[in-house]
Amino acid sequence: METGTADFVVIANRLPVDRVLSPTGKTMWRTSPGGLVTALEPVMVRNGGAWIGWHGAADEEVEPFEHNGMHLVPVPLSEDEVAEYYEGFSNATLWPLYHDVVAPPEFHREWWDAYVRVNRRFAEKAAAVAQQDAVVWVQDYQLQLVPSMLRELRPDLRIGFFLHIPFPPTELFQQLPWRRQILEGLLGADLVGFQMPGAAQNFVRLVRQRVGHKTHRDTIYLPDGRVVMAKAYPISIDAAGFEELARTPDVIARAAEIRESLGNPKTILLGIDRLDYTKGLRQRLRAFGELIAEGSLHVDDAVFVQVATPSRERVQQYKLLRDDINRLVGRINGDVARIGQQPVTYLHASYPRAEMAALYRAADVMVVTPLRDGMNLVAKEYVACRYDDRGALVLSEFAGAASELKSAYQVNPHDINGMKSMMLAAINAGPRENGRRMKAMRKQVMENDIELWANNFLEELTSERELHEKNPRPV
Repeated sequence: METGTADFVVIANRLPVDRVLSPTGKTMWRTSPGGLVTALEPVMVRNGGAWIGWHGAADEEVEPFEHNGMHLVPVPLSEDEVAEYYEGFSNATLWPLYHDVVAPPEFHREWWDAYVRVNRRFAEKAAAVAQQDAVVWVQDYQLQLVPSMLRELRPDLRIGFFLHIPFPPTELFQQLPWRRQILEGLLGADLVGFQMPGAAQNFVRLVRQRVGHKTHRDTIYLPDGRVVMAKAYPISIDAAGFEELARTPDVIARAAEIRESLGNPKTILLGIDRLDYTKGLRQRLRAFGELIAEGSLHVDDAVFVQVATPSRERVQQYKLLRDDINRLVGRINGDVARIGQQPVTYLHASYPRAEMAALYRAADVMVVTPLRDGMNLVAKEYVACRYDDRGALVLSEFAGAASELKSAYQVNPHDINGMKSMMLAAINAGPRENGRRMKAMRKQVMENDIELWANNFLEELTSERELHEKNPRPV
């Protein structure tokens, strides 16, 4: 097969741009917000890199184009493939299965067929774009078959894979009818990265049990002599960028404006999440509603601002969740609000980064309580914006971030009473206690940023590796 021109290739479900229309009606592309783009853009520009991904519109072919020094290669998806590969297999099969089966996963053979078909299209596109001996980095759960498909087409490539969401324990993963195909798909990579050490261990254990390869700690020995590493690389954020934004006069002024518009309460609690059943919104809002109802918090003193960014609006589970949260907020406000004083402000919308930074600056207590999360970058963004060492973070012990942000007020989000007492502890702690906790968390976040994450992964991926001479047991 002829090789392309890119020395470094990123493959992700989406391109790192959003389409916008100029006032004249001309199509333009704007860089998407997100840490991954921030981390990889300089690497791509430096290495003449290419980014392969879907551009966001079904049934449309778009030619490759340049954006901010990056070569972007769109992969087309049909309306049916968006429904079956993306909304179906990726988000109604894998997503719930990988998040502790918080919602029941659905297993449909036609969804799997679409997943295989789309993964092959991504792999073929990468095989055509990558230069001889190029480095290819595949991102996330939508593309778990790409590493092995790509290796078949281009054995010369150095291939890495990173899973941004949790990887489930063996008992849950084994429910998947196509469990072996997924494991073998990932084994096409030289390095498989996870958020947490436990996830890497789950993967190695499953490969040993289900595929039958020899393993030792984080190393898997394949029959062809290849060695695959499985390791944890906890992802992070552009911490300095967030702090810089939080210090701008506009953001400081907007934070004061937000407090003013909420009636300058003593305590503002804040949640910012995608509207997703894994995020624990119901439990969090119930806990706060009960604190107000029983008089532990007073409606004049405390307000809860919950931003729920619209997400996967066409998937049935998400429609039900949206209605459920609307009803719950209505009930809490109906029961305990007074004229001009609503305890919960619910915003079902997405906001630019500057508005998020202003919300982080305005909030006294950030409440991040997912039922299961690969990492949760909102927790780290809040910490990065608190340059004055004030504020408190209430954090679920089931978020990946909990293993790094040990000084947060950690909670089990299923335990409503425990969450109530931890929210109260965060609200009532003095500035000295919260300052001590915030300082420790800020040190962690500022020193371990997204750039370090990307560098560590790519360094391991490109390091020299000998073929092994072990005698793997027969499959």
